[in-house]
Amino acid sequence: MPQTSPSAHEAADADGAGIRSRRTAPPAWLVVAVACAGQFLVVLDVSVVNVALPSMRADLGLSPTGLQWVVNAYSIAFAGFMLLGGRAGDLFGRKRMFLVGLGLFTLASLAGGLAQADWQLLTARAVQGLGAAVLAPSTLTILTSAVPEGAARARAIATWTAVGAGGGAAGGLVGGVLTEGINWRWVLLINVPLGAAVFAAAARWIKESRAGGERRLDLPGALLVTAGTATLAYAIVQTEAAGWGSADTLVPLGIALALLAAFLVVEARTRLPLMPLGLFKVRSVAAANAAMFVCGMGSFAMWFFMTLYAQNVLGYTPIQAGLALVPSSLAVVTGSKIAPRLMPRFGARNVAVAGVLVTAAGFAWQSTMSAHGSYVVTIMLPGIVMMAGAGFAMTPLASLATSGAAPGDAGLVSGLINTSRTLGGSLGLAILSTVAASRSAGGLDAESLTDGYAAAFQAGAGILVVAVLVLLLWMPRNRAS
Repeated sequence: MPQTSPSAHEAADADGAGIRSRRTAPPAWLVVAVACAGQFLVVLDVSVVNVALPSMRADLGLSPTGLQWVVNAYSIAFAGFMLLGGRAGDLFGRKRMFLVGLGLFTLASLAGGLAQADWQLLTARAVQGLGAAVLAPSTLTILTSAVPEGAARARAIATWTAVGAGGGAAGGLVGGVLTEGINWRWVLLINVPLGAAVFAAAARWIKESRAGGERRLDLPGALLVTAGTATLAYAIVQTEAAGWGSADTLVPLGIALALLAAFLVVEARTRLPLMPLGLFKVRSVAAANAAMFVCGMGSFAMWFFMTLYAQNVLGYTPIQAGLALVPSSLAVVTGSKIAPRLMPRFGARNVAVAGVLVTAAGFAWQSTMSAHGSYVVTIMLPGIVMMAGAGFAMTPLASLATSGAAPGDAGLVSGLINTSRTLGGSLGLAILSTVAASRSAGGLDAESLTDGYAAAFQAGAGILVVAVLVLLLWMPRNRAS
């Protein structure tokens, strides 16, 4: 989760360019609560659909690849446009972009809940991701502007991190209760009343602020990075049926690489780039974003495969699958709250390394699952280890990724760390789904499916070890907070 540099917000507000409401300032805790509520909604929708996937498949006739894109349509749009959303908040106002993003997210949720065909659902999920990309970067900048620097701000950021982590973790339970208790459509429709309530609270209590500078957005850059990412994910998915040497894989792969290369060219030449490449000259920023990207690749698919394993192999109902992941949900929140207390003593780098190692150990444990495993050994305990480690790593990685940010780049760096994690997760889901499908070899029996899911967790553990190496070899040693 992202953590922006406190001085960036103070400088932006002190230079006279910030726009402020004339109303009496609301209590800081109220602003924190509203910002966290917005973050909870957008992160919840990354995972809330997982337990509803079998019901969606039965109702709308989705293919296995279509099921994957119910998740990826949201996460790729979320990642691809988040840099644009962060910059828009800096230039046009964080409150304004919070409300615009939340409104778009809520309307798209309504459209998805009413979808009558697979393409309608996938389109709505992509638009949801776009709304989330506009909303999410503003949540943290609003929070840090409302809370003075020091212990209070550290606690507020830890709460924001825990709420975001808890949103992803709670998705299984919320989705299970709604799918089994009412209908799968309510995993999306529930956002309508919740979004309306958060919108009203934000309009009333959040004060406007923005950075100075020319109001110009890099739309070509946003379109290129999103199209490149989506095409790359599609190419990886194609390997399941066509293999790596097929034209069906190589053509979209070549297009994806060309689009991403064009994005870098545009960013290097445009006067006001979406992602200033000079930002990566700061070693801690570059290393932490790279580590977050790799961590996302390895760990993002955990909820996807765990819910499929619980339902398709162990025969759990949607509610049972959601309840099975409650301990993991609590573990990720606990890890997120403990990490800030250890960072001053052991250093953010060391805490992050420890968290990723614990997560990798949990993935290795999970890869020993069997088709007839018990809940405690094959779901609860490895899930706790995986998610406690993930929560433990999030805050220090965010702190490292945003250190050294320029005053006018508060929203940008918030968007960048979210982009790194979510973009890595989208590609990781495509890669690990291909690994699982390859190992199961088309078999739909419990043993074949379990072999596929276990292979995905093995691959995830290996990817997380790479993230540890990135931190140990690239991250400066003197980053203590």
